[in-house]
Amino acid sequence: MAGGRWGPLLTALLAARVAVAEEAGPAQAALPEERSWVRPMTASNWTLVMEGEWMLKFYAPWCPSCQQTDSEWETFARNGETLQISVGKVDVIQEPGLSGRFFVTTLPAFFHAKDGIFRRYRGPGIYEDLQNYILEKKWQSVEPLTGWKSPASLTMSGMAGLFSISGKIWHLHNYFTVTLGIPAWCSYVFFIMATLIFGLLMGLVLVIISECFYVPLPRHLSERTEQTRRSEEAHKAEQLQDAEEEKDDSNEEENKDSLVDDEEEKEDLGDEDEAEEDEEEDSAAARVDEERNDAQDQGPLREVQEDGEPEPEEDTPVQPSPADTEVAEDTLRQRKSQHADKGP
Repeated sequence: MAGGRWGPLLTALLAARVAVAEEAGPAQAALPEERSWVRPMTASNWTLVMEGEWMLKFYAPWCPSCQQTDSEWETFARNGETLQISVGKVDVIQEPGLSGRFFVTTLPAFFHAKDGIFRRYRGPGIYEDLQNYILEKKWQSVEPLTGWKSPASLTMSGMAGLFSISGKIWHLHNYFTVTLGIPAWCSYVFFIMATLIFGLLMGLVLVIISECFYVPLPRHLSERTEQTRRSEEAHKAEQLQDAEEEKDDSNEEENKDSLVDDEEEKEDLGDEDEAEEDEEEDSAAARVDEERNDAQDQGPLREVQEDGEPEPEEDTPVQPSPADTEVAEDTLRQRKSQHADKGP
């Protein structure tokens, strides 16, 4: 009886609850989710910034400074249609290649792009400053990233590849150490061995490629080239030998010339000495002749003076003695003999 009385009541309450739930369901489903106006940029769609005007923000989820500018950046993106600018963001953890392409070293990092020309925005990430930067065109006074620094250059493309490889290695290291629980030193040993093996494989591939593209010369051509090489070496050796011989000959000629010059100088000096000796001999002979003549002339005078009065000794000249004459003649003979010895 009790169950029969309460049964219809419970059924009615359950039906009413289901009806309320059905009415509330569509209403809750009709509430739109908050949509982000910031466009995520990846390695596959980053080329969109090459057209039109863009502002990009590089951030990391763990960066406190990046989190402080999220709301300001969202407000700036919400007014992008009014400012006629597109706003994007890049997660450097998920997209290490893009961070390498733009060479991002600090976070957060902001870039302005206008028709493929990039500039670094170094102001604060506040909405008012970002809005004035676009409206007043302050980016025109900033030096653009041109040449190899441009994100679209070949150099930065290579940098993007290196950053992508490093990001994959980092993710793999985290998988080994965090997910699998492998010690860190085991992970390092694994990467070292992998690097060595990869280097050996690359060397083997290069050797194989060189062998494939290298065309060996025929045997007769190789023999001919070997003979040509030997003949060239022999010719070079002969040239070197000839050059040394010529050098030796020139040195000998110079030595001979110097010896001849020395001999000529000696002969000239000898002639001068001979001339001087001849002059001395002539003068000595003349002196001896004069002494003899004087002695002969003065002989009678001495006899007369002995008979008469002696003249004063002061007025009589001193005559050379026969001994002095003999000494002079001896010296003259010696000089003549020395001259005769030097002549041959």
